[in-house]
Amino acid sequence: MSEPIRVLLVDDQELFREGVRVIVNAQEGMTIVGTAADGVEAVRLVDELVPDVVLMDIRMPEMDGVEATRQIFLPDRAARRERPVRVVVLTTFNLDDRAAAAIRYGASGFLLKGTTPVMLRDAIRTVHAGNAVLAPADLSTLLDSQFQAAVTPPSSYLSLTDKEREVFAAVAKGLSNQEIAGQVFLSESTVKTHVGAILRKLGLRDRVQIVVFAHEHGLVGI
Repeated sequence: MSEPIRVLLVDDQELFREGVRVIVNAQEGMTIVGTAADGVEAVRLVDELVPDVVLMDIRMPEMDGVEATRQIFLPDRAARRERPVRVVVLTTFNLDDRAAAAIRYGASGFLLKGTTPVMLRDAIRTVHAGNAVLAPADLSTLLDSQFQAAVTPPSSYLSLTDKEREVFAAVAKGLSNQEIAGQVFLSESTVKTHVGAILRKLGLRDRVQIVVFAHEHGLVGI
């Protein structure tokens, strides 16, 4: 039997924290390992508790969720971890610019605070698998507001093979491995291998960061 997904909950409202704790702990295969009331405490607990997924409120005193996400994914701090951590931003506003900023810093997407328990459960499982928790169109809309005109692709992108660039473009559009396999006429296992190579060559953590990279460097739709 696999270990449960370890979840850290960060929100400045105690009532909300307790409600989410009950919901998550009631799900099979996941457990709340800690809670925090602000970003400062969240960063400390990520280092101490090593959660798999962090549910991060975007607006908090002391340190907000954007800055906490940035600090969680600082290269030196991330390099010390034995396994990856994923962050899901919690917000009361759809297509929130702060949520977009958090995604740029490493978050895997966002959820509205009024989401259902089923959607929350599915989101935790989705980001734990390395995927985004919002539709590709919404992610693109968020990121389009964060970047200026296209710039010259970096040398790391130029190091990708032609097939890896095909897969890169498909991932940037939000396609799944199954969808990509059908589009570029490869097996799903081969697509997975290509995605792994892309992440390694570009120095990225997951598929969400491929989407961010594509927007940041003007590679969407290429």
